Amino acid sequence: MSTNNTFNTLNRRAFLRNSSLAGGGLLIGFNLFQACKPKVIAQPAIDLATLDYNDFNAFIKIADNGAVTIFSPNPEVGQGVKTSMPMIIAEELDVAWDNVYVEQGILDTNNYTRQVAGGSQSIRFGWDALRQTGAAAKQMLVSAAAARWGVDASECTVNEGIITNAAGETLGYGDVVQDAAQLEVPENVPLKKTSEYKIMGKDTPNVDIDKIVTGKSLYGMDYKAEGMVYASVLRPPAFGQKLVSYDDSAARAMPGVVDIFTIGEKLRGMAEENPGVTGIISDSDKVVVLANSTWEAMKAKNAIKAEWEQATKAESTEEHDKILTNLLDGNKFETLRSDGNVKKALAEADQVLERTYESPFLPHSCMEPMNFFADITDEKVHLVGPIQTPERTAGMVSQLLGREVDDIHLEMTRIGGGFGRRLYGNFALEAAEISDKAKKPVKLVFSREEDMEDGIYRMSIKYRIKAGVKDGKVTAYHLKEAAVNSNMYGLVPNFFPAGAIENYQVDTAKYDSNITTGAWRAPYTNFLAYAEQSFFDELAELMEVDKIQLRLDLLDNVKPDEDERIQYSPERMKEVIKVAVEKSGWGKKPEHVHQGFVNYYCHNTHVAEVADVEIENGEPVLKKITCVVDCGIVVNPIGAKNLVEGGVLDGIGHSLFGELAFKDGKPTANNFDRYRLLRIKEAPIVETHFIDNGLSPTGLGEPALPPAAGAVANAFKSATGNRLYKQPFTKTPELLKVPEKEIIG
Repeated sequence: MSTNNTFNTLNRRAFLRNSSLAGGGLLIGFNLFQACKPKVIAQPAIDLATLDYNDFNAFIKIADNGAVTIFSPNPEVGQGVKTSMPMIIAEELDVAWDNVYVEQGILDTNNYTRQVAGGSQSIRFGWDALRQTGAAAKQMLVSAAAARWGVDASECTVNEGIITNAAGETLGYGDVVQDAAQLEVPENVPLKKTSEYKIMGKDTPNVDIDKIVTGKSLYGMDYKAEGMVYASVLRPPAFGQKLVSYDDSAARAMPGVVDIFTIGEKLRGMAEENPGVTGIISDSDKVVVLANSTWEAMKAKNAIKAEWEQATKAESTEEHDKILTNLLDGNKFETLRSDGNVKKALAEADQVLERTYESPFLPHSCMEPMNFFADITDEKVHLVGPIQTPERTAGMVSQLLGREVDDIHLEMTRIGGGFGRRLYGNFALEAAEISDKAKKPVKLVFSREEDMEDGIYRMSIKYRIKAGVKDGKVTAYHLKEAAVNSNMYGLVPNFFPAGAIENYQVDTAKYDSNITTGAWRAPYTNFLAYAEQSFFDELAELMEVDKIQLRLDLLDNVKPDEDERIQYSPERMKEVIKVAVEKSGWGKKPEHVHQGFVNYYCHNTHVAEVADVEIENGEPVLKKITCVVDCGIVVNPIGAKNLVEGGVLDGIGHSLFGELAFKDGKPTANNFDRYRLLRIKEAPIVETHFIDNGLSPTGLGEPALPPAAGAVANAFKSATGNRLYKQPFTKTPELLKVPEKEIIG
């Protein structure tokens, strides 16, 4: 759908009044708390707290001196929304970006919607509302200026916060802001054409970059409050264990220790009404150490002698491996999509290919360990910290404490890495229960080891794919998934190749484990893309057809107009394939360069990637990834490029090295000395290209990650002759060499 010259169809009731501000100015917005500012303000920067704003609306603040501040409502996890979302408003408001202030908003369920960082959906869901917010405010300001001049508003133009009439007279936004605040909010406001954009589509530095590089307070770990103590928690050393007893005599005698006690009772009470909470946090008692510093709290915690008992099974990776294989071999599946008759088509096929792909558990390995601040008193519940789901977290805390959710004041800090881990507020629940019991403001901080030992992991998954070929055509495709704890969400079975193959079926099965699992960057597709795209390459080899052409031929079969379940656009997918072939020099590279191709769709975005590999000392070395992305309009190109490059490198690193095994309920790695990540010297060049089609933005934080592993695996096959069926690839080093003959494994 084109975004050119669309109109605001929202009624006045959508613009929510806010009576908390007073003075001269304008405050307006729709479903998001953000800001900008026109007219250059002298350096040093003005103290925004000294400005007066008029009681108007909840999002854009414009002061009498023309200063504009946009409050960003969504959590900032490094995906750049604190920069790109205000850019959208500033574009339609028509102010100079150099004069824009941006601040982080708080949780406000009355005025803002979807304050979530997850699913690569912030820009997609905010796109229309953000533009309409800026455009409506601009119209009101122009109308106020026109009324003062006694002219029609259509005779006026705006450029960077300066309104000009036909006679050449000018007024700044600050000059008319009080008049504008008295006007009705317009209902049908024309929006800019893409050709008129001055801010969007231009490289814009991160609004927090100066604070980040100079170490100023931004992150949860930076937050401090008067009278605050630090908490470190002794948790069960293995999944399935519970606390029996503990001796804290040595710990109590250590410097800086304020108190030691247990928590867990409130959580168990909450779990009686909400059993799902135990899927993200142990219901065992835990021992809490409060101290005057993080170091003192952690040292004292390590001095506690605790006895634990095995309450539920102590699980191991070796056992999971057998369980998942048995699930794939069994017949207890939930069918998520079934077209035609897969069983019959496979039986009638001339050729059948079947392969199984395996993935391990993965931690999120965020740079900033889990932490949260809580100050619980009879009068207030004050929470501050890095959380991807502030509304959900506030709801859980209200259940835990038996307090009204409206009593909870939650502030979001910048997040030092989330990747899905901070969707789950188990650390916030702990902080709240600790503060409630201690009657003190408390800062809970995990150590790196605690972060990895008591995490919420990407689940281990196996996929088995079986395809049938009849008369040179792919006539059957059967995908089976066996996973620990949960299966792919409902839209995934409608991604490619759904609709491309007449007989198509997706079945899932799961094993319920006491190991906590959850979303990990690009859930399920982060591994499924590699499995499916590796399989299509091998299927093309079996059929003795061109790998790219096989994919294009399958896309020709897709009829989304006839099947509303289809989630992707075959035409947009063909375009990214075409551009990737062109930009990567597919099939035209020197003989020593081996290439691997992948196309994939997830999070509403189409991607194609090509990996270039060369043989050095008998082993394949990844040199370059060419990535072509159709995510619609790119709001901030430099930020978008960073997201793509980061996603590609994340996908490469974890497919090569990422693995977290369990033995007797404990992870086999608890720090980066044993959990291998991609190193700088191993990172290939990532060349990024965006499709410019003027369509509304789609997701970008996740879509570049899933295809990366498949592109690398297919390039490695080209280079070594060996197919890879297990991640991490380095777990089978014999397959990463050029053998005398092909190894199947």
